[in-house]
Amino acid sequence: MAEENKKIVLTYEGLKKLEDELQDLKVVRRKDVAAKIKEARGQGDLSENAEYDAAKEEQAEIEARIITLEKMLRNAEVIDEEEINTGIVSIGNKIKLYDEDFEEEVVYTIVGSAEADPELGKISNESPLGISLLGRKVGDVAEVEAPDGVLKFKILEIQ
Repeated sequence: MAEENKKIVLTYEGLKKLEDELQDLKVVRRKDVAAKIKEARGQGDLSENAEYDAAKEEQAEIEARIITLEKMLRNAEVIDEEEINTGIVSIGNKIKLYDEDFEEEVVYTIVGSAEADPELGKISNESPLGISLLGRKVGDVAEVEAPDGVLKFKILEIQ
């Protein structure tokens, strides 16, 4: 039950993305799948109709995603980007780090778990790296336990 009311931390951009996805599912995808079901029904015997089964499965997936998105949006806590503190690492900050193992600079944005996308440089505040960075200042070294050992990241800049 605690998971039911868990706060979902989002940036304004992340909130907009979820709202847009929900709108698309409700307005466009629902109509598309309803048309597929209607068309498949028109083909006769439903007991051996693969298109009908696939359309019904797609419909179930769409409805489940709509429920998930509505729940996330109900529990959303949007970060006011005007109030983001650049003195310490917090959600919404863009952080420039020096990866001591790979001897290179990397840039990540700390976001809530619903927005995390490591390929786009968005890491969750609940990830091992995110947890180790939160509350730190420029010049601090964050250590992260990894399967290969401890990774060290020096904080170069907080935006």
